[in-house]
Amino acid sequence: MTTMKTAQMADNSAKTVGDLVAEDYRAAAVFEKYGIDFCCGGQSPLAVTCQEKGLDPAAIQQEIEAVKSEPLGRAQNYAAWELSFLADYIVNTHHSYLNENTGQIAAYARKIAEVHGAHHPEVVAITTIFDKIAADLTAHLQEEEEVLFPTIKRIDAAKQAGNVPAGKDRETIQSSLEKLHLEHEAIGDAVHRIRHLSNDYAIPEGVCNTFVVTYQKLKEFEDDLHKHVHLENNILFPKAAQN
Repeated sequence: MTTMKTAQMADNSAKTVGDLVAEDYRAAAVFEKYGIDFCCGGQSPLAVTCQEKGLDPAAIQQEIEAVKSEPLGRAQNYAAWELSFLADYIVNTHHSYLNENTGQIAAYARKIAEVHGAHHPEVVAITTIFDKIAADLTAHLQEEEEVLFPTIKRIDAAKQAGNVPAGKDRETIQSSLEKLHLEHEAIGDAVHRIRHLSNDYAIPEGVCNTFVVTYQKLKEFEDDLHKHVHLENNILFPKAAQN
């Protein structure tokens, strides 16, 4: 039993962070605890990531096994979902969140930059970065909803019907995935810069309620983006590329 467990841990250590979260999303809570990027930076093997951060991979794996001890319901088993269903879930959950919140967060950030920028210049930089994120996301979501996701659904439907997907659709998948991956990296880097500038969203003393709400919303935005990009980078996109 011990030998088998050791072999399994060695196997997990060779897996990428993204793969481990794709297998069971509950592992994300462990990675978030240690500041490990499982979405945009999810292609790094766990052993390499732990080495870079000075962490013990065996201890990390034990924590992952602990959070996985409860049975996983289908509602959390995203890797088992059909591609078309997963694409719709991403639109209805994460795209909807961005459409409902991005503009409001940008407005809050501009307001606190005007009021507190003199004493907290970091919020001026944060506002500039977030405005760029908001602008980039508009075209990014449009590409996914109008080009990539409909193509994924056509290929998925063709395969389920026993037909060969159109060559043009396969080409669209390839070109769109390359573009979207690069955009994910750029947006992820921008969000990390905001976290750094805000000192992990620490609230300074003597600021107004809007400042507090803005930092809370920025953290919420980052948390949602992590799950959103994970579902695409580590589950939807690889499966779409294999179709």
